Amino acid sequence: MIRLAVFDCDGTLVDSQANICVACERAFEGAGLVPPPRAAIRRIVGLSLVEAMQVLLPQADDAQHRSLATDYKNAFHAMRASGELADEPLFDGIAEVIETLANDGWLLGVATGKSDRGLAHILATHGITERFVTLQTADRHPSKPDPAMLFAAIAEAGASAETTAMIGDTSFDMAMARAAHVRAVGVAWGYHPVHELSDAGADVVATTVPDLLHMVAPR
Repeated sequence: MIRLAVFDCDGTLVDSQANICVACERAFEGAGLVPPPRAAIRRIVGLSLVEAMQVLLPQADDAQHRSLATDYKNAFHAMRASGELADEPLFDGIAEVIETLANDGWLLGVATGKSDRGLAHILATHGITERFVTLQTADRHPSKPDPAMLFAAIAEAGASAETTAMIGDTSFDMAMARAAHVRAVGVAWGYHPVHELSDAGADVVATTVPDLLHMVAPR
């Protein structure tokens, strides 16, 4: 039996909110717009960029949403090139959880609203790239909560929905898990409150990182 644990990235594996907020603010400012509050920006983490801009600026048209998404990517790339990016640390204990699950025979994957390049940078920075057998990003899939990323991860790993868990910090992750008929494991240290994870269909919510080890597989 192949068991697969698929992690979200931002807000689940790493705390990346500072860079996301700055890049979003610069995109809005560059377009002559007042940036959204950071609390609003944190709420869209996990969505693909165009969908995120639709939430942040619902009165705009599709062309402006796409333009803002491009401006965000350009701002992020400029921050990386200039060395401005803040550290995006793994949450305390995540490295140990990844190691323990792998040693227990779990295959690991990532499903994220980040780009291929952004995810590769994060995983390489923390030296955990080789831990993951499947990496699914916004470059190749519709935005969460569409289940396409999970379907692809399951197929690549040779797993099944019944033996797969999606681990994430947002309601988008939980809704995606429900749509793919996999176990939905919420985490309380990310960017959406626990009650929203539960409302979106979380089977369980881990309040601490070590809790994941006994919550990924149903008892």
